[in-house]
Amino acid sequence: MAISLAEIIILCLLVDWVFRHFKIPGLIGMLAIGALLGPSVFDSIDPALLQVGADLRMIALIVILLRAGFELSRESLNRVGFQALLLSFIPAAFEALTVTALGPRFLGLSVMESAILGCVLGAVSPAVVVPAMVRFIQERRGTAKGIPTLVLAAASIDDVTVIVAYSVLIGIYSGGQVNIAWKVAGVPIAIAVGIGVGLLLGILLYKLFDRFNPRATKRALTIIGVSILLVKAGDFLETQDLPFAALLAVMAIGFIILERREPMAHELSAKLGKIWVFAEIILFSMVGAQVNFRAAADAGLMGAALILIALAARSVGTYLCTLGAGFTTKEKLFIVISYLPKATVQAAIGSAPLMVMASRGMPTAPGETILAVAVMSIVLTAPLGAWAIAWAGKALLTIDMSSGGASSRAMVESDAAYEALED
Repeated sequence: MAISLAEIIILCLLVDWVFRHFKIPGLIGMLAIGALLGPSVFDSIDPALLQVGADLRMIALIVILLRAGFELSRESLNRVGFQALLLSFIPAAFEALTVTALGPRFLGLSVMESAILGCVLGAVSPAVVVPAMVRFIQERRGTAKGIPTLVLAAASIDDVTVIVAYSVLIGIYSGGQVNIAWKVAGVPIAIAVGIGVGLLLGILLYKLFDRFNPRATKRALTIIGVSILLVKAGDFLETQDLPFAALLAVMAIGFIILERREPMAHELSAKLGKIWVFAEIILFSMVGAQVNFRAAADAGLMGAALILIALAARSVGTYLCTLGAGFTTKEKLFIVISYLPKATVQAAIGSAPLMVMASRGMPTAPGETILAVAVMSIVLTAPLGAWAIAWAGKALLTIDMSSGGASSRAMVESDAAYEALED
């Protein structure tokens, strides 16, 4: 396992440098390295590393979500709150309904199977979106209107909404007992409880840091450890059918520390920026390793066409959510582009319908089709979406020259600053 990890680190650092030299997001190269070394191509990654891949992805995602929390100002959230609420379900609904309507014609699925596929495809990828938005906040691109904050907040809630809808549909399809009213009510409950728990833990943590004054590195590691336990607690509560948005709780920890102890928050963000150098490699290489090109090929041209049409519908929904918010045409286009990439959620739940069908003795062909289209959505949208967001941030967002201060000083300490200077 150690040799596989060393190969991944060295190759990802190399392709990251090469891709950035050509003004291409480094994460695209990391996804490619993971896919090439993974089981579907050269199969050179130690199986032991792949077995812990889900946990490694989770830890890396926690690091970037904490960084996101440390960049979420209350002023920006107040400014974009209503639009964030709209973006948390309308674009996904447009996409899922389009897949539900067209799935029977394009892929031969039933309406229910198409609806399940729509929910699998409906979630935006936090792994791709969050790092980009954190960097734009640090570079102050679009921050005058809170645009990166809007995308961060909305994308996080979007995932909660889509996963709840998916769990309801898969439960009904497999013949299980599903309390639909409780599931629907569970969405706002999960969001409220997750944010509340995160805020309380954040307050407890900064008070402990005030009392014992550990060095910044130990503070950062403590917060990561608490966040890992929080996410695992969320996984357990899910098995008990208790709503809890663990990833929102992680972001809330960073938010409240920024609100109450701003200098500490910027110091912690800089430390997490250094940890992110390693975590980014792990996150995207492990996501890439999940890509099965044979499964993607099985989706065929009809699968690709369905994905593209659904993305067009999603874009219409996203655009409608931006109306009346005072955004320029360029800013609206940026938000639309930022809401396209798929990766994390699709990699996590794309194979779940197939496993449910197999365990219940049901025909597995629909599950295989859902998996194939989910994988193809990652192949089509993760690299192109990452590149498009990077391009759109620089081409469509303006830099807010009035919001300097501590956040800018923290940025200089992080790798994002050097990347910005290189650009």
